[in-house]
Amino acid sequence: MAEHLTWRGRIAVFVDRRHAKRAGRASVTTHFARAPEPRHMGLADNGQHLVAGAFLFSGLRINAPELAIWDLAPQDLDVIAEIHGCDWLADLAALGDEDARTKAQAWVHDWIARFGAGHGPGWQADITARRLCHWIDHSDFLLRKQDAAAKAAFLQSLARQALFLTRRWQRADDDIGSLARMIHVGLTLHGMAGPVDHMALALGVACKTQVDAKGAIASRNPAELAAVLSHLVDSRDMLTAAGQTVPADVTEAIARIVPVLRALRHADGRLARFHGGGHGAQGQLDAALAAAGVKTPATGPTAMGFARLTGGRSTLIIDAAAPPTGAASRDAHASTLGFELTSGRRPVIVNCGSGARFGDDWRRASRATPSHSTLALEGISSSHLGRLATEWLTEVPRLVRAEISTENGERRLAASHDGYQPSHGLTHARQLQLSADGRSLTGEDLLTTLSPEDEAQFDRMFDQTLRAGVRFAIRFHLHPDVTCTPNADGTLVSLGLKSGEIWVFQHDSVAQLSISPSVYLENGQLKPHAAQQVVLSGSALPYATRVRWSLAKADDTPLAVRDLAFEAPLGAAE
Repeated sequence: MAEHLTWRGRIAVFVDRRHAKRAGRASVTTHFARAPEPRHMGLADNGQHLVAGAFLFSGLRINAPELAIWDLAPQDLDVIAEIHGCDWLADLAALGDEDARTKAQAWVHDWIARFGAGHGPGWQADITARRLCHWIDHSDFLLRKQDAAAKAAFLQSLARQALFLTRRWQRADDDIGSLARMIHVGLTLHGMAGPVDHMALALGVACKTQVDAKGAIASRNPAELAAVLSHLVDSRDMLTAAGQTVPADVTEAIARIVPVLRALRHADGRLARFHGGGHGAQGQLDAALAAAGVKTPATGPTAMGFARLTGGRSTLIIDAAAPPTGAASRDAHASTLGFELTSGRRPVIVNCGSGARFGDDWRRASRATPSHSTLALEGISSSHLGRLATEWLTEVPRLVRAEISTENGERRLAASHDGYQPSHGLTHARQLQLSADGRSLTGEDLLTTLSPEDEAQFDRMFDQTLRAGVRFAIRFHLHPDVTCTPNADGTLVSLGLKSGEIWVFQHDSVAQLSISPSVYLENGQLKPHAAQQVVLSGSALPYATRVRWSLAKADDTPLAVRDLAFEAPLGAAE
């Protein structure tokens, strides 16, 4: 492990190991100061895969029922961190049957036997805090039908790991999630509070530096922001119940985050999937918003760089800002001006999602512009992915404009970015208009030069194509539940939703329409889910190329009406 670390990192690893061994030998025990209960549940499908011995961690896919989970890829640092963080325990608990419980108990007690004395991997503050929270939250599941000796060993391991955290918590003192987990551990286990008051102060500082004045975080990942809110609400409530002071920066951060998350929800109540984020754990966002106790609605034309248009039962969420750069961009996508469309409970147009779960190739491909519902030039993304060592985004658009207006009850977005200007002299402008009843979306994509310098750069690229034009493609990735049927002459496509709704896609014939394979990437899958995409492709010619298209609802069936009848107003669960 140490060969990839700086000398400071090597020293920190050495100190971690020393404290881990001391904690692992300590004669300490504990019991629960408050009855633990699962705060967030995992995915039962993932639990079924684990019971069957089908493992997928950080892109490593192994089918090995005979292996214990700790025997997977012992040299892969990403896999080690994921496995020893024990997120998988929530998936087994979500499955909840006898086989899942037996597997979970065997693996946890195997961890105690192998690593509990402070040996081996997984003894870093952030990983230990994550592991302890899962063990505590699912302790009833883990201790059911266990004998006294097994229960005693479990509680002693909790105490030893918590003791390690009291000595090494400052290694993660700038991470909101880790600090919140440490507070949760300290206030749940009797006699293990240790420096919780100092952790709370550090949490306040982290809120002030990592949640900006408008409630956004640097990564622009909606799912990450939802997790931050959940952590802060949990910490606030636990500190209050314990009679400890809640830093004002924590409560103020909660108040800033809530309206942002409300703006990033689709009509089905789920989060937009951008910059490495998925829909989020089932029920987690509703629970956090309800517990937050903040009634502020979504405000402003954009939130965290995303624009939201609503009409009737439809929502349109657009990435209307440049992606993050530097360390915050490690999971970011080249998705500028990409959008998602949801009709009632049914996603229609989506992004492919994050491929990080499925390995490096999928991770990189999913971050490229063609994996999003927007325009891309052939062979190039609107932002560039840097070298493998960091995987940060580089050369992102320097200027992104977005303006929302309302005309006759219809919401309109006019946006543009210059991500293709350095290479091709082209600016991509996009106009989207959603009707007041949500039954019609019209769009226009424009590639244009804006200056003599742009024209000269375009001419150079145009000449390289032997004056055939710069190839482009406008992609509309479809949710896997959407059926796609083109007509005979390729002028329109019918999109069928499971609700029975039919949407019709049409275009102005400037570009060529085709239907191509796509993928849908989400947690709970052992492999990418096959989907389709509608593609408008063509060549950009001097010095402006305009493509118009529309998507309109053709029919409401009884199933669609039923969906509407069962829909609660957005935010009703809050």
